[in-house]
This record gives sequence, structure tokens and C-alpha cells, in this order.
Amino acid sequence: MAETFDFDVMADRSVDHARKWDAQIIEQKYPGTPRDFIPMWIADMDFPAAPCVCEALTRVAANGAYGYTSAHDGFYDAVISWQRRRHHHEVQRDWITLTYGCVSTFHYLYQAFCQPNDCVILNTPVYDPFGYAARHNGVRVISNPLVYEDRRYTIDFDLLDAQMAAEHPKVYLLCSPHNPAGRVWNADELTCAAELCRRHQVLLVVDEVHSEHVFAGTFTSVLQLDARYLDNLVVLTSPNKGFNLGGLKTSYSIIPNDALRRTFRHRLEMNSVTSPNVFGCAAIIAAYNEGAAWLDAVTAYLGESYRQLAAFVETNMEGWEVMPMTASYLPWINVAGTGHDGGQITRHMAREAGVIIEDGSHYVAGGNDFVRLNVGMPRRLVMESLKRMATHQLVG
Repeated sequence: MAETFDFDVMADRSVDHARKWDAQIIEQKYPGTPRDFIPMWIADMDFPAAPCVCEALTRVAANGAYGYTSAHDGFYDAVISWQRRRHHHEVQRDWITLTYGCVSTFHYLYQAFCQPNDCVILNTPVYDPFGYAARHNGVRVISNPLVYEDRRYTIDFDLLDAQMAAEHPKVYLLCSPHNPAGRVWNADELTCAAELCRRHQVLLVVDEVHSEHVFAGTFTSVLQLDARYLDNLVVLTSPNKGFNLGGLKTSYSIIPNDALRRTFRHRLEMNSVTSPNVFGCAAIIAAYNEGAAWLDAVTAYLGESYRQLAAFVETNMEGWEVMPMTASYLPWINVAGTGHDGGQITRHMAREAGVIIEDGSHYVAGGNDFVRLNVGMPRRLVMESLKRMATHQLVG
């Protein structure tokens, strides 16, 4: 009999002091927010974790020893097996390096492969830590604006080609699937990106963190491309978004090329990234070895929540335009039709509706007319948030 999971049940987020639910943080960001606010901003989910993960962490906690550990055989075997079963490619053990979460890894990556005043190309709008890490390591950000047409983003490869020729970037950092839009790039698009990087001698770095929640179409990993592109590739990923493990600060890179991998690992050693989080390592192993059924179930639940949100917005929210998404749980919505920008809408909804959403201007560049929502919560809260916002619309 198939195992069932109840995603209408919410974890008690006061126990883990969740930042997204912290009233003091919300008051600092948006003074005057009602105390009964609903947070749809930070990209974590409010469901209890997969039972297999909870059981694994309970075993470690009950043992009582939390000392230094290592990336042991169980970790490598779990990653290799997961990538084979879930994403249909073979990863060699030597390619894998465990790290302390993808956000901090962006910093190490720029430190490893860039010098001050070098540049990185980003498709914007995009997850802000891509740009933040560059700027705080003295690396210039070159924006390659995504083309928005018919509620869909595409990459301007002609512009990307010209920018690489003119700017000589050291790194092209691609988010696949894209955050914040939930766009799954297809194999032709990934191949075009990889070919441009190879031609211009630009390191291709791909963040695949959002690849576990795909509820329409097929995700193609850049690791599935022709073998000639593997020598110029760094993949960053983790189970943190898929299984909601972000607080454990554990992730890994996949780097097929020996020289690139040595350079990257040397930078990690310089930053004393040597011993993994004992709970994080246990959680990855449990999630990858035993959590597939839970992941399938939560992805289906999130997909239905997104579909209901899109239908509600289409019918009830004047001037709001949902970008169709096929991955993740973070709808990206164009609010230009309201006559207000994303910041104005965000501040208004916090104060008047008690719903905390993300201002699209936070996504490096090109997101001013957008807001990002989070449906990673029991559906009754999603619908309650939408009803509140519909009641307090800001138009004209």
C-alpha cells in the first residue's frame, strides 16, 4: 500500500524560530503589519519534513554525540544513486564535493575563479545572492535581461554571445530551473548556453537547486548534455529546496573536470570548509535513499496549490498576471497592470492585508514590476492569503 502524507498539516514554526514567521523581523521590514500576518516570502515550506528525514535526525539526536564528521561513503553513495534514479545521469564519486549550502558556495566559487574587477554574467531577474556574492567579492555583474513575452521568459542568446565577446566574463551563472520564474530550460537552451561558454572560454556554473519540484514537463540537467561540455562545468545543488532542509546548511557541487575541482576545493580549504554538519549529512542520506515518495507527493500538492492560485488571480486580482511556472513553489507575478510597482504592492499587502510577499526589485535587476509568492504551506493558508489580497487590492 502506497504511503500517504498530509500536507494540510502545518509544522509549528515557533519551535525552529522560523525567520519567515518572526513578528519582530516582519515589523522591522513592514511597520504596522497586523499580528495575524501570513508570510509568503522566504522560500521555505511549512510542512513537516519527510518522515524518513525526521527519523534519521532523531537517531542522530538521541545518540548524543555531535562532533566532527566527514563526507563518508553513505553520503557519496546516496548522491550518486539519487542523481542516477531521479535525474538519469551518472556522477562519479570524485566529482562530488560537500559544501555548506549553495548561498555561501557562491562566494567561494567567485573567490576561486575570479579576481577583483572580473565579471560574471547573470540572466536577470534572478535569485539575489547570485549578485550579492559577486558584488561582495569585488566581481562586477553583467546583466543579461531575460526576454518577457507572452508571460514567458526566454534567454537572449545573441546578446549573451555579444556580452561574452565584449566583456570576457570569467563565469556565467545560470539558474536552472529559474528562480524566481519557475522556468525549466530545455535541452536546446542549455546546449546553446554551454556552447557559448565553451567558445568564449567562460566557466559555466549551473544552480540546479530547484530541480526537485517539477510538476509539468521534464527537467534536463546540464550534466545530461554532450560530454564535450563537462570539462567546463560546475553544478551546484542540494536537497534543501526539495526536502525543505535549508536550515541544515548542507549542499554539494558536481565538477567533472579535475583542474577545476582542485581549484574549487583549494578555496574551500582556505575557508576551512572541511567537516560537514552532522545533521545535514544524515538528512541528505535519508532524503535521497528513502524520500522519493514524499517528494512526489509534496510536488503534486504544490502543483495543485499553484494551479488554484493562478486561477484565483486570473479571476479576482485586477492587473495581476501570473507567469506560468513548471517548477518550484514560488509563483512570479507581473503587477505592472495595477499601475504600481512590486515594492508598492508588497508594502501595501503587508500593511493592509497582513500578507508578506517578495518585492521583485530584490532579484538583481529587471524585477521591479513583479512580486514573488510562496505556496509552500497548507492550501487553506494560500487561499486565505489570496482572499485577503483580493479584498485589499491596490489599483490605479
